[in-house]
Amino acid sequence: MSEILLDARGLTCPLPVLRANRMLRALAPGERLRVMATDRASVADFQAFCRETGHALIAFGEEGGTLSFVIRRRPEPEAARPAGDPPAPDAKLA
Repeated sequence: MSEILLDARGLTCPLPVLRANRMLRALAPGERLRVMATDRASVADFQAFCRETGHALIAFGEEGGTLSFVIRRRPEPEAARPAGDPPAPDAKLA
């Protein structure tokens, strides 16, 4: 699966997360975004961001002072259920 790359190196909190959020909104559900950052606060920021938004932080690591985060866009929310209780499992539809 391909990834979109966001280079947020040199940016400080909260810019890496804000730019990632903007890019994720443009992606289809399930697509991946790789964010490259240098701000150490990004580790906690992206963990909290994904936990709060429902996106999946699939991987993160560091190499040579650059942090790398791979985020999978959350699926679209399911359509709202109609009001009322669902039919009983053995109910017959007319």
